[in-house]
Amino acid sequence: MQEHLSGGVKSDAKPHRSLFERLTALISPEPENRAELLEVLHDAHDRNLIDADALSMIEGVFQVSELSARDIMIPRSQMDVIDISKPIEEWMPHVLSTAHSRFPAIEGERDKVIGILLAKDLLRYYAEESFDVRDMLRPAVFIPESKRLNILLRDFRANRNHMAIVVDEYSGVAGLITIEDVLEQIVGDIEDEYDFDEAEDNVLSIKEGIHGKRWRIKALTEISQFNDVLGSEFSDEDVDTIGGLVANHLGRMPRKGEMFDLCNLRFEVLRADARQVHALLVEKLPVVEMKEPN
Repeated sequence: MQEHLSGGVKSDAKPHRSLFERLTALISPEPENRAELLEVLHDAHDRNLIDADALSMIEGVFQVSELSARDIMIPRSQMDVIDISKPIEEWMPHVLSTAHSRFPAIEGERDKVIGILLAKDLLRYYAEESFDVRDMLRPAVFIPESKRLNILLRDFRANRNHMAIVVDEYSGVAGLITIEDVLEQIVGDIEDEYDFDEAEDNVLSIKEGIHGKRWRIKALTEISQFNDVLGSEFSDEDVDTIGGLVANHLGRMPRKGEMFDLCNLRFEVLRADARQVHALLVEKLPVVEMKEPN
């Protein structure tokens, strides 16, 4: 006897797709890779189905799985550390001026990180007669430069940790990275009342590439500062920043991984989202001398 789907009996059958839905699936198949998926998302943004913030965060999630610790770490030279081999009175003003919540604690040398000091633990220094800063240190977490950010974020959450020391292949300290640095790749810059822009950090010289010197450039770097450091002569009449210069040259918003040459410089987009470009890698190309015809 044939059973009828009535009387509250549930059916496991999938809902029947209309002819229009089936034709749409044939004409516009589902994306098969990440690039195609991003194209679909950009198309949805162009048709106002998702806003720029949503698209930016989705792109940030993809970037987190592609970037490693070395790509966004704070370099060793810019790390704010405390040296516990020195009296507290010597480095306490530095703690107060930087206003960070955590500091890598070293003992004499930057390669000798022995723990992490939480700024709030220093309150005991003013409340207790006997205070040993070594007893206040939390264990430091060390990670390789190649560690992927998505894995690092998972470790940060699982271990309730907020900072990691990045080491190079020779076990030397290369820099540090925080959970805020990783989250900023998804949601954009997280500014607080202590954040400020330092012009000297806008242009960071890094290891030489195949052709010559390389710099990591913040997109908000003013063109005049860029010209001073790299010896270029870009005009700032139409745009003020190097990010604006790149967008103006391409005629659209740059995308991560794009590369082009401009005035004897090779530009590569390191970080960008649907709204703006954030960081660039710039390499000086060798000057090609034109030979005069005989």
